[in-house]
Amino acid sequence: MVGAVQEGIVREMNGGFEVMSGYDRSSMAPKQQQREEESKWYEEEIDDDLKLCYALNSVLHRGASKYQEIALIDTKHFGKALIIDGKMQSTEVDEFIYHESLIHPPLLFHPNPKTVFIMGGGEGSAAREVLRHNTVHRVVMCDIDQEVVDFCRTYLTVNWDAFASDKLCLIINDARAELEKSREKFDVIVGDLADPVEGGPCYQLYTKSFYQHIVKPKLNDRGVFVTQAGPAGVLTHKEVFSSIYNTLRHVFKYVKAYTAHVPSFADTWGWVMASDYPFSMNAQQINERIKERIDGELVYLSGESLISSTILNKSVYQSLLNETHVYTEDDARFIYGHGRARCA
Repeated sequence: MVGAVQEGIVREMNGGFEVMSGYDRSSMAPKQQQREEESKWYEEEIDDDLKLCYALNSVLHRGASKYQEIALIDTKHFGKALIIDGKMQSTEVDEFIYHESLIHPPLLFHPNPKTVFIMGGGEGSAAREVLRHNTVHRVVMCDIDQEVVDFCRTYLTVNWDAFASDKLCLIINDARAELEKSREKFDVIVGDLADPVEGGPCYQLYTKSFYQHIVKPKLNDRGVFVTQAGPAGVLTHKEVFSSIYNTLRHVFKYVKAYTAHVPSFADTWGWVMASDYPFSMNAQQINERIKERIDGELVYLSGESLISSTILNKSVYQSLLNETHVYTEDDARFIYGHGRARCA
């Protein structure tokens, strides 16, 4: 479903991809070859009858671990992009939208966050944003895939300082198992996880039992949990976003959904925060905390934009209000696609 392709044709073969050009390169004139090189595309299948295509400069690296396929591509519009198992994870042009939205709201609403646990987050961007908070003393990042972490640590130069920080404790393990056995509690727990897809076990980290019996007991008093919650557009929010929101409402007293448009995802994206204490700050108070706590200027988030991100359009709001589905191991929802990689 994804690859560097010529003429926009890709065939999946035994977990890999075959480039189809429709003709023999050896017979092409130089100008034809140049046009072919200029027509390379990254193609991602969103649904049976919908694909997104991104023009490529080059494929910088492609590899595979025992869990998943990894690629780093250079796109003409979004710059360098990280692809895992055929799904766009982030691009250098707009990854700040996703990661600022994931990390800063829960840390800003917490009165004094000192310890943070990140489930997944192997590319290092979530840890980078956490480490900008001057109250934070310890960050535990738990990702199951050593090769993905090594790949990102090598190729994603923007996160080199985060990986080198003495505040960061990097653990290679299953996040569920690591949290379950940990004697430590945290002020903030972050779910920077792959989307729940059929065939992969990641959906188990979106279930009521996981939130209730593993995540919540590992939060300190006034602790905050946040998770990425998948597509949240008018046409896509019922895939998993509304269900994740409703599931957390069955575990925590206060649950806050919020969204932002991520251009490289070609959709609105959703996140959900949860706590047993209310999220009661206004925009001015949030701006004051940003100024007091965060090193450097945020590119996307402000007090005003954070408050506005929690105001959902009527269609999405009504769906969240009326959602009855609770995520369980036996009754899960999935986004389009079929996973074969373990998550976190």
